[in-house]
Amino acid sequence: MATSNRELADFLRRARAQCDPARAGLPPDARVRRVPGLRREEVARLAGVSADYYARLEQGRHITPSPAVVEALAQALELDAAGRAHLNDLIGTTAAPRRRRPPTVQRLRSGLHQLLDSMEGTPALVLGRRGDVLGVNRIAKALFTDFDALPPAQRNYTRWLLLDPEARTLFVDWDLQARAAVENLRLEVGRTLDDQPTQDLVTELKEKSAEFDRWWQQHRVHQRTHGSKRLLHPLVGEVTVQYETFNLPGDTEATVFLYSTEAGSPSRHALDLLTSWTLTPTVPRSES
Repeated sequence: MATSNRELADFLRRARAQCDPARAGLPPDARVRRVPGLRREEVARLAGVSADYYARLEQGRHITPSPAVVEALAQALELDAAGRAHLNDLIGTTAAPRRRRPPTVQRLRSGLHQLLDSMEGTPALVLGRRGDVLGVNRIAKALFTDFDALPPAQRNYTRWLLLDPEARTLFVDWDLQARAAVENLRLEVGRTLDDQPTQDLVTELKEKSAEFDRWWQQHRVHQRTHGSKRLLHPLVGEVTVQYETFNLPGDTEATVFLYSTEAGSPSRHALDLLTSWTLTPTVPRSES
């Protein structure tokens, strides 16, 4: 069975187990449920396909469902937008394996680095493939960490979040942020199953992080588009930032993350203070 087939089979099983039978609108059934979620035949009934057809999909067989069947499966499994995109990615790779991505190094244009540097009061970073940090401005380094000071192989947002002890203490909602990063990586892997650097990152994180391994096995996907982060910064205390994301024109594999705070809030004051310190030659250090 090809890797892409195993990924599709695993995702369908996990998604089915997370469905609530009571919410699916199925008729009453007196049979005892030995496992959580929907049965195979129930998903097939909701999607309007035969139980045998759906069973073969869950077994990772080489089947290419029509767009209508894919949409019906997404509805039956109650998938959100990220889940639907992931399902389409996996079915697409099952039907026609994608060409291997050329081993190019992803870099930002010099103008984009200049633009990031000019945004003195707005933390900004650019993430590329698998969450690699391609660019980060001065205030984002002060707010999170100095990614540019890390060895090139370690300049990855998800890796930093999962493996750096300081990241765990920085984020008040570390579990939420770390899991979202894992689920976002899971979504990307569905598009690039043959990308060796991504597979190497997943292997490393599985070996070094029990949380990553557990969340990865659950096969949930998430698309980071906007949200908030709660931090307990060692210099300025509690800070809550909201983020919005933007894709770069001409490079769909690079995403800009911009962070802001509510005007007049304690978080705004804390970020202004941190910004003023980054503009001075020496940034105050927390006492050990």
